[in-house]
Amino acid sequence: MSDVRHVLVLPDRDAVEEVVEALRERFGVREEPQVVRDALAGEDDAEDAQWLVVLRDEEERLDAAGLDAFAGEWEGWREEP
Repeated sequence: MSDVRHVLVLPDRDAVEEVVEALRERFGVREEPQVVRDALAGEDDAEDAQWLVVLRDEEERLDAAGLDAFAGEWEGWREEP
């Protein structure tokens, strides 16, 4: 079993909620993704934060390019962990 993870970076909490639901529908993700709020360095404003959705992909069945395009639908992207 591998420890492959995908990290989707999204602009706000609303996008995260939509993405988590869509991951189940489009990619068949069964395990609940980890959601993390990541404040940008040097920013004091609570609005200046990125939201991360961390997906474990132990079976390596999720396509990285597909996830990147998917995150782009919400003005986000996939980061290499």
